[in-house]
Amino acid sequence: MSVRECVCECGEGRVAMCAKMREVKAVLFDLDGVLVDSFESWRSAFNAMLRKYRRKELSVEEFREKCWGPELHENLKKFGLDASAGEFCLKEQLKHIEDVKLFPNVREVLRSLRECGFKLGLVTNTPRENTLKILAHFKLHFDVVVTRDDVRAGKPNAEMVLSACKKLSLRPENAILVGDTESDFLAGKNAGCLTVAFNANGGDLKIERLEDLLRILNCNKRKRGGEGG
Repeated sequence: MSVRECVCECGEGRVAMCAKMREVKAVLFDLDGVLVDSFESWRSAFNAMLRKYRRKELSVEEFREKCWGPELHENLKKFGLDASAGEFCLKEQLKHIEDVKLFPNVREVLRSLRECGFKLGLVTNTPRENTLKILAHFKLHFDVVVTRDDVRAGKPNAEMVLSACKKLSLRPENAILVGDTESDFLAGKNAGCLTVAFNANGGDLKIERLEDLLRILNCNKRKRGGEGG
């Protein structure tokens, strides 16, 4: 695959970016907001916690503005709550897994990326028990899964991304991180990998549909030319 071919895929002015894309061997995904819509499950759990600790519940708009994106312990501070309240929230969210929705074409995109030879990783600030229950619910499989429980500092710290790359036996510059929040983009940037914004502002590249990953990674050409690695 030549740089000229890559420019046709990525557009004029993207020569350097497309050259970097040729070196990508793994795709790392955030979970919430990228692969699944877990917003309502977390809002329900968070409001149940607020009720228990006699705090005012949050509307959809308030929860999205104040709590969606930051780690749970950061959100707890905003309401003067401690770790025990957080544990209650996490256990409550496990009761609302049925409210989590899988985004369109997720399984197909993951399968196509595997067929192209890419390794797949999941890096999420969601705790391990909650993450694994969601993955089991939708029967999603990754080569490596790194959750908030597996690192000292979650995103936007780079530790989670670096850990995933180490477990996949590759350098961060050989991976891209697909996310939807500033925490994702900062984590990827701090780790040294390219970032792709999914229906969000930020990142090195932006996509509106998950299947657009196959285009920017030249997946069809890799299949035909045997360039997967």
